Amino acid sequence: MGVGDFDEAERQIWSGRAAAFRDSFAKLCAHTAPALLDAAGAGPGVRLLDVGTGAGTVAAAAGARGARVTAVDAEPGMIELARQAAPEADFRLAVLPDLPFEPGSFDAVVANFVVNHVGRPAAAVASMRATARPGGRVAATIWCSPAGAGHELLGRAVEAAGARKAAEEPRLDPAEDFARTEEGFAELLAAAGLAEVSCTPVTWDHLASAEEWWGGAAAGVGLVGQTVSRQSPGTVVRIKAAYDELVPEYAGPDGRLVLRYHALLAHGLA
Repeated sequence: MGVGDFDEAERQIWSGRAAAFRDSFAKLCAHTAPALLDAAGAGPGVRLLDVGTGAGTVAAAAGARGARVTAVDAEPGMIELARQAAPEADFRLAVLPDLPFEPGSFDAVVANFVVNHVGRPAAAVASMRATARPGGRVAATIWCSPAGAGHELLGRAVEAAGARKAAEEPRLDPAEDFARTEEGFAELLAAAGLAEVSCTPVTWDHLASAEEWWGGAAAGVGLVGQTVSRQSPGTVVRIKAAYDELVPEYAGPDGRLVLRYHALLAHGLA
C-alpha cells in the first residue's frame, strides 16, 4: 500500500466518527495526556502545538496548564468537537506532514497516538521538529504490541462469531515503517533530528462500561471498529453475543471492564 493510499484509508476510517470516538476510545487515549504534557514542558505561556488533536483532550489539558495552544487535525468533525473542549485554543485543519506553520513557531509540539496513523512517520516527526524552536520540546505517544485487553476482547468476539475482516487493514510501506519498541520509536525521533531522545513504556488499566466499549466498536471507530461495523447485520449480532459472553472475563468487582493497555512515550529536543 502506497503512502497516499495509507493516508486516505486512515482518513476514511475516522471520517464522520468524531462523536463516537469522543464517547468511547478517546477516554482510553486520554490517560497519557498528563505524561505527554510533562515531557513537553507544558505550562504558563508555553506556545504549544497539539498535532492530531482528535476530540481536543490534550489541547484542553494544555490550556488548563496555562499554555497558549494551537491544535490541528485532519478530520473536520474532530476540529468541531475539539473547539468545544478547548474554546481558547486556535484550531486548524491540517494533514501531516504538511503543517501550516513557520519554522520555530512553537516552544513545544505534542502528538498523542498520531504517529501510528500516518503514511510517512519519519516525515511527520520531522515536520513536528521543524515547527518547534531550537531547543523546544517534541513529545509523542504510540501504541505498541500488544496494544491492550480491550482490542483483545473485541478481536476474540469477532473470532468466536466466525466473522472475517470486512476490509483490508491499511499497512505502511515497509520503507516507511519502524519498530514499535522503545528503541525503534526513539530511533525514529532521533532520525528526524531531535536530540537527547528518550522513550519509556506506559502501562495502565482503562475502566469502561461494557456498553461504552462496544459502542465505539459498533460505530466503526478505529481498525477494530471497522472490522465489527462492516459486517452484515446478522454477523454483528453474533459478534455482540460473543462479546457479551466474554465480558465477565474482563470485568472488575464493580462490573466495569478493566482493560490493561500498553503504549510508548518518546520525547526529545529540537
